[in-house]
Parts: sequence; C-alpha cells; structure tokens
Amino acid sequence: MGWGDLGAFGEPSKETPNLDQMASEGMVFLDFYTANPLCSPSRAALLTGRLPIRNGFYTTNAHARNAYTPQDIVGGIPDSELLLPELLKKAGYVNKIIGKWHLGHRPQFHPLKHGFDEWFGSPNCHFGPFDNRALPNIPVYRDWEMIGRYYEDFKIDLKTGEANLTQIYLQEALDFISKQQASQQPFFLYWAIDATHAPVYASKHFLGTSRRGLYGDAVREIDDSIGKILKHLQKLGISENTFVFFTSDNGAALISAPKQGGSNGCFLCGKQTTFEGGMREPAIAWWPGHIPAGGVSHQLGNVMDLFTTSLSLAGLQPPSDRQIDGIDLLPAILQGKLIDRPIFYYRGNEMMAVRVGLYKAHYWTWSNSWEEYSKGIDFCPGQNVSGVTTHTQEEHTTLPLLFHLGRDPGEKYPLSFACDEYQRAMEQISVVVQQHKETVVPGVPQLNVCDKAVMNWSPPGCEKLGKCLKPPKSDPKKCFWPH
Repeated sequence: MGWGDLGAFGEPSKETPNLDQMASEGMVFLDFYTANPLCSPSRAALLTGRLPIRNGFYTTNAHARNAYTPQDIVGGIPDSELLLPELLKKAGYVNKIIGKWHLGHRPQFHPLKHGFDEWFGSPNCHFGPFDNRALPNIPVYRDWEMIGRYYEDFKIDLKTGEANLTQIYLQEALDFISKQQASQQPFFLYWAIDATHAPVYASKHFLGTSRRGLYGDAVREIDDSIGKILKHLQKLGISENTFVFFTSDNGAALISAPKQGGSNGCFLCGKQTTFEGGMREPAIAWWPGHIPAGGVSHQLGNVMDLFTTSLSLAGLQPPSDRQIDGIDLLPAILQGKLIDRPIFYYRGNEMMAVRVGLYKAHYWTWSNSWEEYSKGIDFCPGQNVSGVTTHTQEEHTTLPLLFHLGRDPGEKYPLSFACDEYQRAMEQISVVVQQHKETVVPGVPQLNVCDKAVMNWSPPGCEKLGKCLKPPKSDPKKCFWPH
C-alpha cells in the first residue's frame, strides 16, 4: 500500500473513513519508512528490529538486487535472530500472526518455531493458480498444519477479483482478540493481510464500490475491517489498554498500475525502488486515552521501530548482544519529542541512500534495467527524472545526489554540487554514513539459493487432506533476481 492511498494522507476519493478516523483519534506519521522496498526483507526487519543486511534477508547474487521468498527459496529467518513474539513471551504475551508470513516456508522457518503461538495464513503470497505439477499451489495454514491451498480450497477469481480472504482474516482477528480478553491475557496480533498485493482481490460486498477500481475495492475492505477491529476493542473495553499501529511493508507497486496499483502520493517511483515512493509508508498510531487525538508527527520512523516500541510497551529491553536498528517511538508518540536518527535505504546488499533530517543523499541510483524496461516493466511510470531514475546502476559515492525533501519531496531537483548548502549537508551526512558502515556486519544471505524440491509440495497436514504432491529431485541453483 502506498503513502497516498488513504484519505488522511490526501487521497481525494476519501474512501478510507475508518483509517481516517483512526488518524483523527490518534497520531499520523508523515515521515515513516519501511526497511526495504520489497515484502520479505521489510517483514524480517519489522519482527527483528534489524536491517535486512544484518538479519540475512538479502542476496549477493548480483549487486543491489531486490530478493524475496518465493516457493523455491532455500533460506528463511535464521534461528540466530530474535523475533518480537519470542521476546514478548517473556512478559506473558500470547502471539498470533494472521495472513502472510513470508520469512521462509521450510519447516525450520515456521512462525510457531519463532515465537508465535497461533497462525492462520500462508507462508508465501497468493500467486497462482499453479498446476500442482511444475508448481504447487500455495498452502494455507492453521497453526502447524495446512488446511488447504489457494485457488483450490480458498478461491480467488482472477477474472472478477473476488475472494473472501480478507473477511476470513478479519474474523480470525476478532475471535483471537475476544479469546484473549476473556482470559485476561496480554496479546500481540500481527494482522498481515495482502489484498492489495497483485493479484488484487476483494469480497463480493466490496467489488465495484470504489472510484479507484479493484485496487480501491481492496483498500475499502481493509479499511472496513480495521474499523471493525478497533470497534471490537472498544466494545470489549480494552481499547485504552491496546496499542494499535497501521502501516505497510513497501510502497505501492506501480508495475501493476493503473488497474492493480496504488498511489505513492507526490513521491517518486514505487515498490522495488529506494526512491521515496518505494519506502515511505502511511503510518498511524492509535491508543485512546494515551495518544492525544489529531496528532501529526514528523519523527523519522521505520517499521523496525515497532520492534523496540512494542518491547518498551511490554516493559522489556531490546537484546543487548546485537545491533538493533529500531528506536523506541513512545517519546515521540506520547510527548511529541523528536529523536535524531537517520534512515538508511538498502536494496539487496547495497546502501543506496540515506536520509538525515530533511536531506536525502543517493549513493547509488537505479530503477530497473533497460532489458526489463524494454519488456514493459516500469517501476516509475510517467516519472522519468533524468539522471535520477536511471536504468543502469549509477554510482554516486564520490558526489552523492542530494535532495532537500522539504522543498522537493518528489526528488526531482538535486542540489548543485558547488553550492554551500550541498557542502554543509554532505559533511554531516558523510559522518553518519561512515559510522553506520563501521557497525554493519552482514548476516549470512538467505536469498541466494533456490531449489524446486523445497517448494510447497508436501506441507505438514497434507496427508490428512490428500494434498501431498511428489517433489522433484533436489537441484539447488543460484536464484535469479532481475531487479
């Protein structure tokens, strides 16, 4: 979902009344980022509080490539990483994930082995339908075992976009909250729905209701569901004791625009790029009785901060034996303080850019290759900025491209290398980058090796359903990442 997809962030259709109300009752973060412009690495960062370069969710197969966890990926979240639910267990929390996991689908990467007590959802995205011969359909799990597969048992109509998944995910959330409230149990719910990821879907009640097409229908259903979750918390009398945060894993995917793509507002490009459109996200914090209504924060935030902030809310300290990149946002949320911190924009194994204050310096620029672009794959449709949205990987480490995001949020006008403002800003930024690079000890890359034998052929529980498939012989290869 993109920064410009919500009415509270300026979307003109005003079709997100519940999220807009959440914003008016809570606090909007206008400068909130993901840790990566792609799904799997940003989710790994959210749950570990660490940049993907540290937790292993990157590839070294080619320079600065986006990589994720498709069915044939061999890697996943390493045992050495400490995930938020593992730590929250120490404070007595019950933890549930609903929706997309995307941190590896082999048995050792199962979310219930990494701190979650319950799971309803899928290890991969809802791609397909596949033929169950060359590629198996994606499984849907309840806790330890699959209960069916997408397109077979969980229908998604690719012609109409109709699917009931968001409604199923909503009911799972409401039931979990009710159960924990009844047993007076503190809980952590990670509601990771994926209706706005192509192929976009919505339930019948929402199809055709948006001025924005199918994507807008999906956004409207997500908005309606979040409204129901917040009302449920209020009805149960626990809203003042429950911290809720809404954000996205990366910017809207303009490659699937206009029919299945969202809006990144005034920002440049979208998903898969380290321009603002790829990594700046809508973000809303809601906690009635604690967060003053109608708040707007310019604190530089990141999904990794949700790790540290959640631990702080639970009265826990972050692990001291590793570098944690997330900061505690509570002083910014509750007291309006601004905490000085940089934002690093990584793509694969390369730090592409950094933001310090209102300045953003690009050390590398790249949208996608000429070869991919010539096939019609465009991450920046209608937004070509000469020398910025490059189709070859351009290095600027000697003289970084510098933008003032206050005056130029669309990254269209790089500052002159010769001006005093450039020199002053780069002196400050260079120190920050040097200090950062000194702390970076890359984790073992998890997204390098692919093997068709590790696909979802025979997930746990397939025997009971008669849905086990025969895997091919193991043949590990280097994954190919074109972007």
